[in-house]
Amino acid sequence: MRQIFLDTETTGFNPLEGDRIIEIGAVELIKRKLTQKNYHQYINPERPIPAEATEVHGITDERVANEPKFAEIVDAFMEYVAGAELIIHNAPFDVGFINHELSMLQHNRWGKIEDHCTITDSLKLAQKQYPGQRNSLDALCKRLYIDNTARVFHGALLDSEILADVYLGMTGGQVDLGLSLESGQSNEPNIELGQIQAQRKLIVLPATDDELALHQKKLEEISKKSGKELHW
Repeated sequence: MRQIFLDTETTGFNPLEGDRIIEIGAVELIKRKLTQKNYHQYINPERPIPAEATEVHGITDERVANEPKFAEIVDAFMEYVAGAELIIHNAPFDVGFINHELSMLQHNRWGKIEDHCTITDSLKLAQKQYPGQRNSLDALCKRLYIDNTARVFHGALLDSEILADVYLGMTGGQVDLGLSLESGQSNEPNIELGQIQAQRKLIVLPATDDELALHQKKLEEISKKSGKELHW
C-alpha cells in the first residue's frame, strides 16, 4: 500500500476564522522505501500572511503572490494522494484545513479528503509508544537519533521527509533487503534461506562432564519435588 507523509503550512491556526493553506508537502513510501515521487506546492492564500506565521515557516506574501490558488491545484493534489494511507503528525489540524479548502470550492467534486485516503495520525502513534513524553517532531528526532539540523523553519516538504524518517524509526526502521516475498522478484539476486545457512559453518559446543552432572542433579531435584520422573 502507498503511504504518503504529508504536512501543510498555513496563515494561522483556524480555517473557520479565515486562515488558509499556503504550502503542501508530501513524500511517498512504498514497501517502507522512499520512492522520491514527492508532491510540493506553494499556494496563494488570497489573504495576507501574519508576521507571526512568517516567523514560524518563513513564507512571505511576496513568496506566494504569484503562486496558484488552491482551486487551481486541487485536482493534481487529490489525484496524487488518492488511494494512499496519509500519515500526518497531528492529523486533525491538516485534515481540517484541507477539508475546509475543499468545502470552499465552487464545484467540489472531491468531497472530503478522507473519502479518498486512509488517515493515520502519527502523533497518536507516538503518544501510544512514548506515553507521558514530548512527541513533537523535534522531540522524536532527538529520541530516535534523526538529524533535523536542516530544519531552520517549519517547511512542509522538509517536515514530511522528517516525518517519514520518524515513522520508520518508530516502526522498526527502513527495510530494503532486495528480496520480495510477494512477487518473487527484486533488483538483487534472490537468496534462499538454505543458501544462507549453507554458507555458515555450524559450531557445536558439547556440554562438559561437569555440566552434564549438574544438569542431572537439577533434574533429580525437580523430579523429587514434582513426584514425576524427568528425562530432559
